[in-house]
Amino acid sequence: MSNICSERNDLPEERIVREMGCSRSEFMRWLPGATRQAVLHSSRHGEQDLHRIVTPGGTVVITTVIMAPRRIALMTLPVLQVIFHFIDMEAPAQADFMHYFDLYTRRGGG
Repeated sequence: MSNICSERNDLPEERIVREMGCSRSEFMRWLPGATRQAVLHSSRHGEQDLHRIVTPGGTVVITTVIMAPRRIALMTLPVLQVIFHFIDMEAPAQADFMHYFDLYTRRGGG
């Protein structure tokens, strides 16, 4: 497996782990828009997808893993573990990336 997280300078690497209620195909469909059409390199390694996103503020590596679905009564919801690694990215750029990503992937309801 190639290490797509290897580029570094003096900034610390930050990491956020989440679970999203979506399928792998939904996530893949949302990803270009959720990253503002940033340069995107994707690869699959076993059960994981790795996405390296190059933004003006730094690099984000997103790892996704399909988890067991959630069952609520007769309803079944897909679950995707999503891990964000921020590399060479200042805190304001990280916050901006996550804010836009969250707004783009938010579903209506409730």
